[in-house]
Order: sequence, then structure tokens, then C-alpha cells
Amino acid sequence: MCGIVGYTGGNQAAPILLYGLSRLEYRGYDSAGLCISSDAGLTTVKARGKLANLQELTSQGTALPGVCGIGHTRWATQGDPNDVNAHPHESASGKFAVVHNGIIENFRKLKAFLTAQGVKFASDTDSETIAHLIDFYYKGNLLEAVREATQVLEGSYALGIVSADDPGTIIGVRMCSPLIAAIADGEAFIASDVTAVLKYTRDVYYLDDGEIAVLSPNSVKFYDAYGEPVVKPMAHIDWDADAAQKGGYAHFMLKEIYEQPKVCADTVLARIKGGAVDLTDADIGADYFKDVEKIVILACGTAYHSGIAAKYWLERYARIPTEAILASEFRYAHPIVDDKTLAIVISQSGETADTYAALGEAKRLGARTLAVVNVRGSTITRSSDRTLYINAGPEIAVASTKAYTAQLAALALLTLTAADQRGTLERESNAAILAELQRMPETMQKTLDATAETMQYLATLYFNQSSIFYIGRNLDYAASLEASLKLKEISYIHAETYAAGELKHGTISLIEEGTLVIAVAAHMALFDKLESNIAEVKARGGDVLCITQERCRADPEQVANRVVAIPDVHEMLTPLLSAIPLQLFAYYVALAKGCDIDQPRNLAKTVTVE
Repeated sequence: MCGIVGYTGGNQAAPILLYGLSRLEYRGYDSAGLCISSDAGLTTVKARGKLANLQELTSQGTALPGVCGIGHTRWATQGDPNDVNAHPHESASGKFAVVHNGIIENFRKLKAFLTAQGVKFASDTDSETIAHLIDFYYKGNLLEAVREATQVLEGSYALGIVSADDPGTIIGVRMCSPLIAAIADGEAFIASDVTAVLKYTRDVYYLDDGEIAVLSPNSVKFYDAYGEPVVKPMAHIDWDADAAQKGGYAHFMLKEIYEQPKVCADTVLARIKGGAVDLTDADIGADYFKDVEKIVILACGTAYHSGIAAKYWLERYARIPTEAILASEFRYAHPIVDDKTLAIVISQSGETADTYAALGEAKRLGARTLAVVNVRGSTITRSSDRTLYINAGPEIAVASTKAYTAQLAALALLTLTAADQRGTLERESNAAILAELQRMPETMQKTLDATAETMQYLATLYFNQSSIFYIGRNLDYAASLEASLKLKEISYIHAETYAAGELKHGTISLIEEGTLVIAVAAHMALFDKLESNIAEVKARGGDVLCITQERCRADPEQVANRVVAIPDVHEMLTPLLSAIPLQLFAYYVALAKGCDIDQPRNLAKTVTVE
């Protein structure tokens, strides 16, 4: 959530800042602003709503002279979304301006202190407190003032700071919220995401918690929380900036749905060698799972749903007791974790605040940690013992699609590795599943080709529903949870998932004439069980859409009102295929309703606050 970009160099800063903010729009925001630092002082312009409003106010940035500045897209947490609460925030003296991602938990106490010193606040935000604090501590040394101010902050923050006294300098600070620094030829940048700077450089530095970056046009210097210099390694971004463009698709979400066959290939194929899974790139050796007595999977949202599928896999095929736990609940559940526990932490961004906190708790309790992450160099990867990258490339749409199936593919490889090491799955069965996983990219493409037009048509029939229910069992239940989330996220239709066997325990009372119920029935061993649940729904007037495999033994047309078939595949791998028509359905329903698909209301791509 929120986006930060900063630039200092030899070119006019405002157009560069606006371009960087445009690359961060996917993160979700409700206002935007710029502050340019020049010899004339600080000039701040802010606008509620889309970035286009700020672009218009500044004539695409040309109306703001100066070669150093900071920009921000804000997603409201403290204070209403309006021009005053938008960032950047200036100090009362006009000497300092700050952009902030995160939440300052003790801001009320700090605000009371500053108010007692005579400081007058202009906004309702916690972020404004930071600008006034820097002013309070300033004695002529900007770095020292920032360092002292951050020592009293509690919470999470990524900061970009400029000063009228140092017009070519930007300071960046990070604590539990992502921030990178980068340097090119005579130019330096800070940003909350590498997509903002890829046009200019692919060499970046990832700040760690408590670190401070001081940028001038020709250098970036790093300091720890005590003001001591820090030497940081540079990371090279190996994916192309064009990967973060729409490439002719109407929306990033649709593009990313269609990228799934390639992403699956990138996740899987290089890790199968000689007919076996090879996870040496994640430093997972031949005895990694042998002494694991328990697995906890920690994740939020879509990543949590991939974790539920992995729970079923790991217990069935590797015979390891496994819990999938919402990361936001883990720290408060008094979990039973020790050094025989493996904590698998799943996050697309690697910056999810609740997941990062859960990782810290698992480590504190002695667990081994394995991150399943997309973004290289992210906080969770740097804090975990090992990382299994999903290789999905940049995912721009707020609603995750390709990262979800890439997580599933990576977790399937992990499950087969665990089963092989523990001898819990016959080698022939392991090899058969692995062979199908190798063919999964082409099977996913076949699924896209076979179901896209059908799901577009079905969306025209059902886009005006007020509530839609999903049912499934086992892996189909996990798939249904993700499917209903997709629909809620982008179409704003109330959608719920129920384990099919729970329908008769109260929730079937919600079914009435014409209610759409989507039954995910790709797990053939449980089709007969689900068939009886479908019959219960139809008996109460529900309209049933069934997602099943082509080889379905029953005549699904006799079971459901409408049927969409996915290619035949081993039951373990069904979630990778059933996801595709369900994602397409959500997309086309949202399209029919005229929703903002890539930037749904109230949502952010990277959730960096708890």
C-alpha cells in the first residue's frame, strides 16, 4: 500500500517522480503528491484521487522546477482521503517535507508532546508528526535530526525526506516497510518498489530495518540506526521493465491470467532434473525434511489459500502434520512450535507485514523457516533461513492470479521433495505426478483456450447477482476459497465459500430461487459426495455451475445447471487448473459491472501495515 519515489540528479525532478508514481499505481492509493526541493525552498503540490489529477495540476511536472524531490501515492489509514491529508507533509517551519508508508503507533503521544511545544498540525495523519519531529531535533545536521527522530518512532515506516537547507539531498529510512535505493549516472533514487526505477537502472540496494540512506546525485551512503556507516551489497534486477506493462491486454489482471503457463514453466521446469525434483537453488538438500515433525504454513489472503492446498498435499503425500495459519493470527494464538517445526512463509511481495511478524515469532520459538516468495531481495527472504522463489515476474494487478498458481506449483515441488525424502509416496506415483507437473504449462494453456470464451459468456448471465456461493471439498475447497476472494476483490459482489459438507449445518438457509452456487468438483475421488450437496442446492432453487474434469464419471449436465470442464489431470494438481476458469469468471463479471479491475476500491497490492 502507498508508494514512495524520490529523485535527485541533473534533470527536472517532477516529471521523473510522476513517472515513478505511475509505475506504483497498482499498489492502491486515494491521493498523490510531490515536493520539490530547490534553492528557492520546498514546493509541495497534492491532489486527492487519481494520479492524473496531480499530473494536470503540475502540467505533467513541467510547472515544478527543480532537480530534487519526493513523491507519494497515499492509501488512507489515519485521516480521510483528501488534499490536506495527502503526502508529502511539511514541517511548520517549511524546512522539511516527508513521505511515509506505514503506521506510527505512538503518534498520539508524540503529537501531544509537539503540540505542547507550540507546533500546529495541519492534517489528521500520523505521518505529519515525523516532519515536525525532524524539525524539533534539527540543529544543522539533517542526518542526525532524522536519526534522532526515528529513534522515538514506534510502528512501521518507510520514509523519504527532503530539506530546504540541503536542496540536493534525499534521505530514506526503513523500518518494517519496503524501501530501495538506486544510483545511475549522476542520478539517485529511492522507491518503495523497483518498478518505479527500472526505466533508469536495474542496480538497487535493499534497505534493512533501521537503516538510513543519504542520497546525492553522485552517491548513496548508508548508515545504521546509530549513525555508523554501513556497506551494502548491490542487487541486480533481471526482469525487463516491459514485463510491468500491459502488452496489449485491456487490464494487467487479464495479462497475468494469460501469463500463467509461462510462469508455471519458469517455476517448475528448471527444477526437474533427471526425472527428479532439484531444489538446490533454495538450498534444500537431500535430508531437509527427514527430521521435520510438524509444518506450519503462515500467510495472508491469496497466499494463505495456496497454503491450505499445500496442507492437504503435505499431510497426504509426505505424511507430515501440517497447519495453515493466518499470519495475522499466529502471534496471538500461543502456537506450539519448536526446532522440529518447519515454518513455511508464503508472500508474493515478501513484504506483507503480518506475515513478516509471524515469521519473526516462528524464529523466536526456534522453528526452521522457509520463504516461498516472488520478489527477490524482499524483507521476508532476507529474514528466512531459505527461500524458494516462485519466479512469477512482476505482478501488477492488485488481485493476484499468476503468483497464486506459481505458489501452488512451487509448493507441489516442495511436497514431492518431502514425500521422496521421507519415503511416503511410491516412486512410480511420485514420478507420474512429476511428469504431469512438467506438462502443466501446456495443460494450463489448453485450459485457457478451452474455457475463456465460456467464462466470458457465463459472466454476462451472472454479473447482476447480489450473492454468489462457492462449495468444494478438500483441494476443491481450497480452490473455492481463492475463487470467492477473486470475485469479491474486483467485482464487489458478496461471495462466500463453504466446505460442501457444512451446507446442511445452517448455511443452506441462504440458498433461494436463482442463487448462483459454483461447485468446484475437480477432485474426482470426492465427486459423488459433492454431487449430493449439489442436489441439495438445486432442490432449494439454486442455480449450480460445476467446475469438473473432462473425465467426470457422472453426467455432470444431469447434476448441475451448467458445467465447465478442465483437462484431466492428477487430483493433486487440480487446483492449478481449476483456478483458471474461476479467475476468468471473476474478471469478466467485474468487466461487465464496469469495475476498476486492476485497482479495486479500498485494496492495496502490498499490505505493509498490520
